[in-house]
Amino acid sequence: MLTTVIEIYNKIKSDIERRLKDFENIWEKGTEEELFAELCFCLLTPQSKAIVCDRAIRSLKAKNLILTGSEEEIQDELTGVRFKRNKSKYITAARKVFIENGKVDVRSKIETNDIFNTRKWLVKNVKGFGYKEASHFLRNIGFGSNISILDRHILKNLKLLEVIEDIPKTLTKKRYLDIESSMRNFCKEINIPMAHLDLVLWYKEAGKVFK
Repeated sequence: MLTTVIEIYNKIKSDIERRLKDFENIWEKGTEEELFAELCFCLLTPQSKAIVCDRAIRSLKAKNLILTGSEEEIQDELTGVRFKRNKSKYITAARKVFIENGKVDVRSKIETNDIFNTRKWLVKNVKGFGYKEASHFLRNIGFGSNISILDRHILKNLKLLEVIEDIPKTLTKKRYLDIESSMRNFCKEINIPMAHLDLVLWYKEAGKVFK
């Protein structure tokens, strides 16, 4: 299994580096609206395919609904997204956190020198965000070098790699952080950066480097 992971990594390392640079560019060059759209994408992804969620976000952006659409209008665009009624509510609730005086402001909420504290803040303040979703968002805007996105695919592969003994039925905060720490140590042992390993395991499951 480890041999397979290393072979995949050597094969797609340059693709991974380009994708991570894309994520960094969102933070460095993207508008506040683009950052908020990325946050909304991560609100949609639990138990739904990333490509389907990305398509829904593109549709919402094209119709200028992310910042102004009603719950019903947003829900209508979430074709193929599971639990779309709840997720449309999460998007409108997120506006109340990040829109002030009619302007969306995400950057001021991101404490770039303490991503762990920022993640904690996101989990507390963004309805629909657990540690996985908050980690996903931070990775997608360029701050994923030391955090992990522990979805079911990653957990399955961590078990196959014997990083964890079993896949937890539920992920408490403590369990999440414990597994993340184990993954961090494993990455040091095999000399693959944490953000890279996440995309390697995602590629192993989906056959592409996405987000």
